[in-house]
Amino acid sequence: MAVAVITGASSGIGEATAVRLSREPGYELVLVARRGERLRALAESLLCPATWLALDLTEAEAPRRVREHLEAEHGGRLELLVNNAGAAWRARFGEGGAANVKRHMDLNFDAVVRLTEELLPLLHASAPSAIVNVASTAGRVARAGTGSYSASKFALIGWSDALHLEERPHGVHVGMVLPGFVATEGFPATELREWALTRWIVSKPEKVAEAIYEVGPGGKPERYVPRPYALAAVARILLPGLTRRVLGGGPAGALTTGTKATPGGADGAAGSG
Repeated sequence: MAVAVITGASSGIGEATAVRLSREPGYELVLVARRGERLRALAESLLCPATWLALDLTEAEAPRRVREHLEAEHGGRLELLVNNAGAAWRARFGEGGAANVKRHMDLNFDAVVRLTEELLPLLHASAPSAIVNVASTAGRVARAGTGSYSASKFALIGWSDALHLEERPHGVHVGMVLPGFVATEGFPATELREWALTRWIVSKPEKVAEAIYEVGPGGKPERYVPRPYALAAVARILLPGLTRRVLGGGPAGALTTGTKATPGGADGAAGSG
C-alpha cells in the first residue's frame, strides 16, 4: 500500500484530491485539517482506507503529531505528501503591514517547511516517493491587494525548486501545482463566476486534484490550472513593463475576488481546512 498525507483535506482542493487518490488502487490516505468532523465524514466516504488528524499546522507540535500518527497507524510509511493547506487575508500593504505578511508566511510557507522537514526521513525510507506543493499562479504574478499571499507563494515556489534538486538523488520527487482562480469554500470566486466575461477563468477543485495526481505519482515537475495561466508567468518574465501596465489598468480590476478569510481570519486558500 502507498500512504499519502493530504493537508487542508476538509474541503476544496484537499477534499477533491482525497477523492481522486481514493479511486487509485493501493492507496491509504491520511487526512489533515482543523475540522475533525469534516475529516471523519470524508474518511468514511472514500473508496480506500483513510485515517484523519485534526490539528492546526501552524502550531509548534503539529509536524511531530503527523509523524507520530503515521508511525502508529501506517507503519511509518509515506509515499506522497501533498502540502495543500493555506489561507489568504486580502489587504494592501499600507493597510495590513508586516503583520499580514507574517500571517501568510506562518501558514503558507513556514508550516509547509516544518511539516516537510519532519516527514522527510519517512519519505526517504519509502522512496521512490513524492512531495506536491500547492503553490499558486499568484506566486509568479502578483496583483495589488494580494502581496502578502503572493510573497508566501513566491517563497514556496523558490524553495520547492531547490528542494527538488536536493532530494532527487534520494528518490524523492518534488513538484508543484499552480492554480489560478479556483472556486473553493475559502475562495468562492463569486464575483468572477457571476460575470460571463470572467466565468471561464475560474476552475474547479477536481481539475486541480487531477493536476496534483499528475505531478505527484505522475512525476511531472509542475502544472498550471487552468493551463493557459502559464502564459501570465511567461509574460511576467519576458514583458515585465507590459505586465505591470495591464495589471494596473482598468480591465484588470475585474480579476479579483474576495476570500472567506477576509477580514475575519478563517481559512481561505486552496483547499485549506
